Amino acid sequence: MAAHASSISLTASSLSKSPSPSSLSSKLHLSSSFGVSVSPPRHIRRPQVLVVAATMDGKPTVLVAEKLGKAGIKLLEEVANVDCSYNLSPEELCSKISQCDALIVRSGTKVNRGVFEASAGRLKVVGRAGVGIDNVDLAAATEHGCLVVNAPTANTVAAAEHGIALLTAMARNVAQADASVKSGNWQRNKYVGVSLVGKTLAVMGFGKVGSEVARRAKGLGMHVIAHDPYAPADRARALGVELVSFDEAISTADFISLHMPLTPATSKMLNDETFAKMKKGVRIINVARGGVIDEEALVKALDAGIVAQAALDVFAVEPPPKDSKLVLHEQVTVTPHLGASTVEAQEGVAIEIAEAVVGALKGELAATAVNAPMVPAEVLTELKPFVELAEKLARLAVQLVTGGSGVKSVKVTYASARAPDDLDTRLLRAMITKGLIESVSSVFVNLVNADITAKQRGLRIAEERIGLDGSPENPLESIQVQIANVESRFASAMSDSGEVIVEGRVKDGVPHLTKVGAFEVDVSLEGSIILCRQVDQPGLIGKVGSILAQENVNVSFMSVGRIAPRKHAVMAIGVDEEPSDNTLKRIGEIPAIEEFVFLKL
Repeated sequence: MAAHASSISLTASSLSKSPSPSSLSSKLHLSSSFGVSVSPPRHIRRPQVLVVAATMDGKPTVLVAEKLGKAGIKLLEEVANVDCSYNLSPEELCSKISQCDALIVRSGTKVNRGVFEASAGRLKVVGRAGVGIDNVDLAAATEHGCLVVNAPTANTVAAAEHGIALLTAMARNVAQADASVKSGNWQRNKYVGVSLVGKTLAVMGFGKVGSEVARRAKGLGMHVIAHDPYAPADRARALGVELVSFDEAISTADFISLHMPLTPATSKMLNDETFAKMKKGVRIINVARGGVIDEEALVKALDAGIVAQAALDVFAVEPPPKDSKLVLHEQVTVTPHLGASTVEAQEGVAIEIAEAVVGALKGELAATAVNAPMVPAEVLTELKPFVELAEKLARLAVQLVTGGSGVKSVKVTYASARAPDDLDTRLLRAMITKGLIESVSSVFVNLVNADITAKQRGLRIAEERIGLDGSPENPLESIQVQIANVESRFASAMSDSGEVIVEGRVKDGVPHLTKVGAFEVDVSLEGSIILCRQVDQPGLIGKVGSILAQENVNVSFMSVGRIAPRKHAVMAIGVDEEPSDNTLKRIGEIPAIEEFVFLKL
């Protein structure tokens, strides 16, 4: 058995909350500078990522700020009140947003920090109907706990097809010849084009769209190379594409097709310096983002003959100025951002983004989230019960704490037979953070802002992995949560070295509590739990059960873990209803019970 430890250091103020008058009852009197109210935190029956406010009819409100396909609108209307308000000014958007739980935009609406601030915490999901998210302030979204999702797959083929359309139209001067004929001319010699067969195409950005462009260009008989520092070499080889350096790509290509996102690193990536490195007579296609080209530098390169032609679907400012030298240049073919504009793609994007937003509003984990851990859909499905286990263990652990300076140091141990690279714990860590913080404060925590919120509250989480022998069929065997440097309102939850410890595992898809301190138990983590430490003796289970029955509190399960017969034991009782203070008091008055605690999940 081998342990592999990794940790995350997070800094700021401590977790603390004054106890409620109806806090846990116990025979042990402990100081309570860190108390937990039993007035219910929310019941959690599934891994909730978002908590959404609702209108009087119980439905959340979704603002659709740019045109969306009818199929997507229909999906949204099944679960939400949908406000389709197009062409909003920034002021109008900020005015509306405080009444909305979700916002859907395309590329024309800027969702900046002011929008998130104006939402006053209500906005929980921003859906970008398309791939690029450079019009959304991701840092501000994350700080405000707002999930950002996109629709990365539905328009892939449409964008690739448009790239090829521009490539072929440019090579054969289709747009210029069309305009010439329609103006009454017949100039066959003026519009002689170039062949594509045997020419080298450099695909800059080998993601979904870039790889589809490469696939189609290979079908046209072109030699395709690509540059993308993150592209897997095996995928490129499978398409017959060679991955090369940036400088090699731009200096050897006859055609350059751009397919990278707009980021600080890619802004004006094609500029005076890079144009100077290109083969004279190169042709450029851009269906990605306008800002990746320095447009003034491109005009100069066209005038100097370095760039023979350009075909552009996107621009730094859209729409571009009417007197734009680039747009009006004779050697430039332009379209008004039509990459995703096919009937099929528009409907596909509408459905994809609507499904993502609806799923997020329901609290489901989003595979297309762009400001949260990027976890593939199949991994989300596999981890789902362990996500729930992680959050509930954290909720239990923090309710067991009292005294000290608050929760500052937490250790999470994952026991798994899988190799370290096959176990991504980011999602689990986020839900641990959620369980720790939300149980004892009014702060809203989700997958998006978990790390930032922990850092702000001075919570340091260390993660350790214990390697197990056996089948790696299940991602995890168990999860253990330890909270150090605290006191406990249930002394039996403390280890010999002074940490509050709870441990659990998933059985038949259901989270179970399997250990409290040094005591082994077996408790389904549903409803609420009463933990009792007692002297192990006959009849005790019946006494506690009778008290609960007299108060009409239904017992869903009961488990006893003991050190040895007739010695100390811990009894865990699952209850469907919240016992009254008097009921808990009666349980505590049973002579053999030395301490007890009531915990809500």
